Amino acid sequence: MSPKLAGQVALVTGGSRGIGRAIAERLASEGATVVVNYRENHEAANAVVAAIRERGGQADAVRFDVSSAEAVDQNVRDVVNRYGRLDILVNNAGGTTDQLLLRLKEEEWERVLRLNLTGTFFCSKAAVRWMLRAHYGRIVNVSSVAAHLGNMGQTAYAAAKAGIEGFTRSLAREVATRNITVNVVAPGFIATEMVERLPDALKQAYLQLIPMGRWGKPEEVAEVVLFLVQPAAAYVTGQVIGVNGGLYM
Repeated sequence: MSPKLAGQVALVTGGSRGIGRAIAERLASEGATVVVNYRENHEAANAVVAAIRERGGQADAVRFDVSSAEAVDQNVRDVVNRYGRLDILVNNAGGTTDQLLLRLKEEEWERVLRLNLTGTFFCSKAAVRWMLRAHYGRIVNVSSVAAHLGNMGQTAYAAAKAGIEGFTRSLAREVATRNITVNVVAPGFIATEMVERLPDALKQAYLQLIPMGRWGKPEEVAEVVLFLVQPAAAYVTGQVIGVNGGLYM
């Protein structure tokens, strides 16, 4: 059986660690050439590329800030010029500043929205230009269960992720006739550095809320992304798929 993504080119933002790394490696395992975007951790991004190449895949690391329109436009153009196409975009880059609303500074609010929501806008806009010409494309935006449940201290993060979901539905309608799908994967508590930093008492409290009684694995999120970006998922668009162990149904 031939790889599901043979000959395709994928850009994964925030692809140097955690969920992003798992997505990059999974897409590469199905034949995609993967461009791993990162902002700061050069060594981690190179490690992902090396791991993919060791398994016979194709990958490169590209450093740019998704919250900069100019940087996004230039680097997406460079990807297309180098590989001749861009079939898949996974908007995974994000981050949070956890703070109760009354203590949340305006610049912190703006930074969280710009990294998560505005970055998704910039990257999607740049990629769609090329996908429209090709009459083909797959965009997957990574949201969070926080957009559905809310979390104390995460008003900015929850707002940004909820915004991504509304953005996705609208964009999906705009590009549907060009064979471009746009969907959301909304992870719950996944075993990444972000979860590891939580206090032990809070971890236990959250685990009690998850019907499956465990953290998710980055690879489990990557499998859902793989499903959405393959050609066989052509009739799935504008959807939000939770990967949360039953935390939100």
